[in-house]
Amino acid sequence: MTATRLILGAGLALLLGCAAQSAQAGASCYYEGTKFSDGGASCQGGRQYRCNDGEWLSTTQACETIVIEPVAARSCDYGGIKFSPGSASCQAGTQYRCDDGKWMTLGTPCRAGDAPIKVNPSGDICMFGGATVASGSTICQSGETFLCNDGSWVNLGTTCR
Repeated sequence: MTATRLILGAGLALLLGCAAQSAQAGASCYYEGTKFSDGGASCQGGRQYRCNDGEWLSTTQACETIVIEPVAARSCDYGGIKFSPGSASCQAGTQYRCDDGKWMTLGTPCRAGDAPIKVNPSGDICMFGGATVASGSTICQSGETFLCNDGSWVNLGTTCR
């Protein structure tokens, strides 16, 4: 009876081991915060690696890592308000979007009109997601442009991305 239990136990362990291996088949790999699908390649330390079932395997090919430095998009100013890139403002009844320091027309009418907002640029800061935002600056939240004005958030009624 003990031999039968030993054989059944070994068979069960083998079956569970195969099931665990098949669950890993086709698994993705991660390198420097980027996810690579099974079969994907990455240059790591001058050598190409290929993702194989969740593990990086070295190939015989050398490679060169190309580093692209991010460039911060420039904000736009309008009516004493500093708009973050992607934010929109209402100018002469039409919405404009800040695109790397330049205002580009969206060709859509403003929903809230051109009502001027008195901004206190030296007022209190606003908090957003644990970060501070200067008074007179805007953010994009859920497709709407919000202005920090002396410690309070004001919805400008314009779209953003």
